[in-house]
Amino acid sequence: MGRLRDLDLARHLADPALKPNFVTPMFNLVAPRYDDFTRLFSFGMDSRWKEIMLRAALRHATRCDDVLDVACGTGDLALAVARARPAARVTGIDPAREMLAFAQIRAKAARTDSRVAFREGNLERIDVADGSVDLVTAGYAFRNAAALAPAVAEVARVTRPGGIVAVLDFYRPRFAPWRAAFLAYLRAAGSAVGWWWHGEPVAYGYIAHSIDAHVSSDDFCQTLERAGFAVVERGDFLLGGVAIHVARRRPA
Repeated sequence: MGRLRDLDLARHLADPALKPNFVTPMFNLVAPRYDDFTRLFSFGMDSRWKEIMLRAALRHATRCDDVLDVACGTGDLALAVARARPAARVTGIDPAREMLAFAQIRAKAARTDSRVAFREGNLERIDVADGSVDLVTAGYAFRNAAALAPAVAEVARVTRPGGIVAVLDFYRPRFAPWRAAFLAYLRAAGSAVGWWWHGEPVAYGYIAHSIDAHVSSDDFCQTLERAGFAVVERGDFLLGGVAIHVARRRPA
């Protein structure tokens, strides 16, 4: 594929058939610096948000035998679950092979590679049996899915009744002045770092565009409810720019 900056980003974000053709190569490109970027641009808050999400998820999960981390990236959530629940079988899936390579290195270094499996997989077509997962974790996953509602429906399909889905992501703030400032910062700073680190401004500048094309935290609650989940815990940060949702799969 050619340079990311030569692609029509608005067109790729608007078309579910085209979006993966931008998102997956982008994550393969940024994989070596992805963890540095999330720490830098969240001012260190990313790890705290994930800690809060995971603690809430495990508090609500009555069973935690089979865990699925979707869009697992470099594996931090999957490995955190494995540390917190040593008996759990944890699988991380991601379409970006370079991300998975780093996840596997981390699992081996943490000596959890016998309990955590990473494999290539797509959020919209999860290769897992219906109702077979006790806990699904999703860090910055659904915003990058080809289409939101089908991705949430697919997670609902694999989650057992009573199972938990825990989501951390960026959302489109409802308050217009804050939204404008929030997105302007992410667009400018992301483009600068993308150019500096990778020679591709859109590599991180994409984040602002993806947030602007995404839903609000309130709207995501409704998407979960329509897919068969009941939201049991929620936390909003940065005036709605980031949120955590923990939801239980209702009986069919």
